[in-house]
Amino acid sequence: MNTSAFQNFVLRFYHKHGRHELPWRQTDDPYKILVSELMLQQTQVNRVIPKYLAFVSRFPNVEILSQATLSEVLSFWQGLGYNRRAKFLWQLAQVIKNSQSKQFPQTEVELQKLPGIGSYTASAIITFAYNQPTIVIETNVRSVFLYHFFPDRSDVPDSELFPLIQQSMSTQNPREWYWALMDYGSYLKKVIPNPSRKSKHHTKQSKFQGSLRQVRGEIIKYLTQHDSITNDELQKLITGNKTHFSEAIKQLLKEKLVIKNRNRFSLP
Repeated sequence: MNTSAFQNFVLRFYHKHGRHELPWRQTDDPYKILVSELMLQQTQVNRVIPKYLAFVSRFPNVEILSQATLSEVLSFWQGLGYNRRAKFLWQLAQVIKNSQSKQFPQTEVELQKLPGIGSYTASAIITFAYNQPTIVIETNVRSVFLYHFFPDRSDVPDSELFPLIQQSMSTQNPREWYWALMDYGSYLKKVIPNPSRKSKHHTKQSKFQGSLRQVRGEIIKYLTQHDSITNDELQKLITGNKTHFSEAIKQLLKEKLVIKNRNRFSLP
């Protein structure tokens, strides 16, 4: 399939079947784009939509977010998991508020200097907020290129995808082009075995039930419901594998997502 035919095929699919109604596609605000990207990491779209709407309603901009307590931010993040993302977002808001310009950076290099923003998130902001052409690669984008250009290969590195992504990229409307790729990639995963398994970088998400991750999430959840709670009281509330409790508390204290005063735990 040549580049022009590939582009036309993907865009036709998007115009007919795309998820045009997604709320983060109704804005070019880099802050709201960032919120959506952090929420969407390893989390299903349908779970993110109500959380995103509630979060940006309560914290509509960086300044208001920076004035909130971490405890309140974590309470609005409940149900998404990976609470470190919420803390990074809260820290980032304060960094921007205290900066000279008080504005989001407009280059990938500058964006990556902010807490919690890696190469993918920076490129997503550049594309979806500023509509500037850059290489954006995540699981759905990988799926499309692996399916169409590497049908008989496995263990394909991203380095082989980059030239194809660059060659096919729309310079006039990269925002829509990546929306189209992501929606088409999401569709492919529903109708055929996940093409991204052919990627050298594919990793299977670990099981949540019974995991350390589950216990970490439960601890944060229960602390949002109590001003403070003792070690024994908190441990009794845990429904996951309690053998992970000590390690989960240790990690959360180290990450400063939880604080301890004598034998009582609370959120910062």
